[in-house]
Amino acid sequence: MLSAHLSEDLRKKHNKRSFPIRKGDSVKVLRGDFSGVEGKVSEIDKRSHKIYLEGITREKVAGQTIKIPVHPSNVILTNITSDDKLRKQALKQRKET
Repeated sequence: MLSAHLSEDLRKKHNKRSFPIRKGDSVKVLRGDFSGVEGKVSEIDKRSHKIYLEGITREKVAGQTIKIPVHPSNVILTNITSDDKLRKQALKQRKET
């Protein structure tokens, strides 16, 4: 449900165009106020279909810092964490066929 396009090198390596985003993946923002910023996914909000990245924050008038949400269609996956068995299997599925 929360998938993003893969970078060119990952696309060639895994023979996939997009892949679901998980906490810990590295992404690069392509559109919006923070375009060009790279960071790790720190939080995922499935209800509002948004992701939060480390380093993308804004300071409120009261002085609090808040995380700024980014839509997954505005990012590209640059590094995938594959510490999960099911995730490794999902990457291999398309490769074999």
